[in-house]
Amino acid sequence: MTAVLMVELLKLRRSLALLLAVVAPGLIAVFLTLSALRADDARPWEMWMMQGAGIWAFFMLPMSVTALTALMAHMEHGPQSWSHLRALPVPRWRLYAAKAVATLGLIALMSAAALILPWAGLELAARLKPAIVPTGALDVGAMALMMAKVFAAGVLLVAVQLWAALRFQSFVPGLTLGIGGTFFAVVATSAKEGVFLPWQMPVNVFASDPARAQLALTLGGVGGLVALALAIAHLARRDPA
Repeated sequence: MTAVLMVELLKLRRSLALLLAVVAPGLIAVFLTLSALRADDARPWEMWMMQGAGIWAFFMLPMSVTALTALMAHMEHGPQSWSHLRALPVPRWRLYAAKAVATLGLIALMSAAALILPWAGLELAARLKPAIVPTGALDVGAMALMMAKVFAAGVLLVAVQLWAALRFQSFVPGLTLGIGGTFFAVVATSAKEGVFLPWQMPVNVFASDPARAQLALTLGGVGGLVALALAIAHLARRDPA
């Protein structure tokens, strides 16, 4: 399994996945930096950082997962290499499990960057315009815990999108699923049914209702791991179509 995973990581170095991992959280940093420079007064660190985390969970994370899973699948779909890989003396499930681990690893790094880059951008804005230096103390531990919860709640989303991307050779089904899911998550944020929508689970972590937030963690995290295992088992038993 380690060897298969290392091969997957080497493939990532030659893809656009690493660029996506920087650009997606970087856009949030740019937005917050420009917003801070336009402000007339100082605002608390917590307000700025929670705004960035909310943008990540609400929109950028679902769209990033959609794009990243499409890229991960295209590395094999594009050159038609699945037939070769599945003929190797390696259990098929390991090939798909390596894809899943690599994808989750990149999403975790992007989640960390979604905290670090906005912080760096706000520090830059404060140096350029001292009047808007954020006030109060930044609780790094609390912010890291919140982002970890967002990541955990997004595991089910990763499972669904990765299955669609690997199941179909065309990137259209996966992209359509991701765009459609994100659209309904955005326009129906307060809907009761939203608690069961994978694309909405990351932002539900911020819900004022503790039960809704806990449900997002349970379904998105625990349910996501189960769904990921089922997806790997299903993919290992059939060829992409």
